[in-house]
Amino acid sequence: MASKAFGIDFGTSTIKIYKRGHGIVLDERNIIAIANKKNVIASGNEAYDMYEKAPSNILVTYPVRNGVIADVANMMALLNHFMQRIHNSKHFGAADYYVAVPTDITEVERRSFYDLIASSNLKTGRIKIVEKAIADAIGAGLEVMTARGVMIVDIGADTTEVSILSLGGIVLSKLIPVGGNRLDESIKNMVKRKYNLYIGDKTAESIKKKLASSIPTVQASIKVYGRDVVTGLPSEMDVSSDNVYEAISEYMYSIIDAVKIILERTPPEISSDIIDSGIYVTGGSAQIFDLDQFMHKETDLKINICSEPANTVVNGLGKIMEDNKLSSLADTLKSKVLS
Repeated sequence: MASKAFGIDFGTSTIKIYKRGHGIVLDERNIIAIANKKNVIASGNEAYDMYEKAPSNILVTYPVRNGVIADVANMMALLNHFMQRIHNSKHFGAADYYVAVPTDITEVERRSFYDLIASSNLKTGRIKIVEKAIADAIGAGLEVMTARGVMIVDIGADTTEVSILSLGGIVLSKLIPVGGNRLDESIKNMVKRKYNLYIGDKTAESIKKKLASSIPTVQASIKVYGRDVVTGLPSEMDVSSDNVYEAISEYMYSIIDAVKIILERTPPEISSDIIDSGIYVTGGSAQIFDLDQFMHKETDLKINICSEPANTVVNGLGKIMEDNKLSSLADTLKSKVLS
C-alpha cells in the first residue's frame, strides 16, 4: 500500500482529482489542444479557452464521451500533464489510484479506465475501481453500507445515471445518453431555428446556465451574439427563457422517464425507504432552475438537490480512500479479472 493516494473522476466535461489528506487538488475541463496532430500545446481550462476558436492545424477535443474513454492516447497525455502539475515535477513516487466508473457500461469500457492508469507514466501501487453511483452517494453524505435503500440521480455532461443502492452495492442502475451537452445542442438548434442565429457550444452553455428552467416559471431574456443565418454577418438577439424551456423540456422528461423505470423495478421494501428519504440529485446539471419542483411534480417524492452537486463523486472517492470502513467499496479490477 502506497502512502499517497489519488481519486480521479474522469468526467466528460471536467476531470477532478482528490489527493488523500489534501482534498480536491485539480478541477479542470477535460479537454486537450493538439497542434499538427502531435504536439500538446494546452490542456484543461487553458485548452477550453481555445475551443471553437482554434485554426485548422490545432485540434481541441474532449477525450471522454458518454462517460467512457473514447480517445485513450489523448486522455493519457492529459492525465500525465495534470499529475505533473499537481506534483510540480515530472518525477514523483508511487501512489494508489481510485477511479470512478459508470455502472451500466461494458467490461471492455470498464477495463479501459484501469488500463489508462496502468499504462501511463505514473508509478502506481494499487489501482482501485469504484462504482460512480456509490462514490456519488458517499460524497453526497448518504449512508450506503446499511440495509436502508437510497436513490441517486447523477445528471452529468453526456449521461444521466439513475441508481438504487443498498448494503454497499448497486441494486438497480440505468445510464441514459442525456445530459448537459444534449441540452446545449438543443438550445443551439432552437436559436438557429427561431432566431436565425448560429451560436457556439460555449454560448449555448451560457444560455442554459442563465435561462434554463425545468418548469416554465422563469421569465427572462439575455443578449446572445452569433452569426446571422441569412446574411452571414455577426449579429445579436434577445433569447427568451420560454424558448429555452421548449428546447430542453423533452430531455428533462427523458430523465424523468428513466427515474420512473427504475422506481417501477425497485423492490417494495426499498420503495418504502425512498418514500421516507426521497431522491437525491447530483451532477453539474442538477443546478437547473426548479429541477426539484419539476421532479417532485412528476414523481410525488421528496427531491434533495445535493450541495456541491458537481463534486459529489470525487468527494466520495476521497472518503473511500480516507475511511477504512469504506475500503471494501473499492474493487481491485486486476485481481478480479485474473481470478
